[in-house]
Amino acid sequence: MSGDVKGSVQKSESALHQIGQVAERVGVSLRTVRYYEEQGLLSPETRTGGGFRLYSDDQIERLELIHQMKPLGFSVDEIRCLLHARDAIQDPSAASSDREAATERLSRFADVAAERCEELSEQVQRASDLARRLRREARGPDARSGHGR
Repeated sequence: MSGDVKGSVQKSESALHQIGQVAERVGVSLRTVRYYEEQGLLSPETRTGGGFRLYSDDQIERLELIHQMKPLGFSVDEIRCLLHARDAIQDPSAASSDREAATERLSRFADVAAERCEELSEQVQRASDLARRLRREARGPDARSGHGR
């Protein structure tokens, strides 16, 4: 039995990742990971005896979600609210009314994210139009009138 316990402990430790590995995997800086921890959005699974942060795959997935929300302009408070909603939905001990309210909040966040994606798509289209226009203008007046060089 002792061997079984030791094996499961080793397995769980191998599923934990140091902060540098987590930051690299998600594509953020160490400072960003620490900032999200300071903001209460993320916390390490545990720490080593030397104080190094260790994160589980679930926490890495949480950090990926946070990282995806930033380009859509969500504030730290909005991210915190969304994470609390997700946590409530996934909590088997939460009352069904709490899970229903959390599901509704998550649905509203999904709607806002979709709206912001549409806005970003429109901005990208305008930026692409500008780049094409500038390329045409950079080729000179002959290129614009169809009289190539």
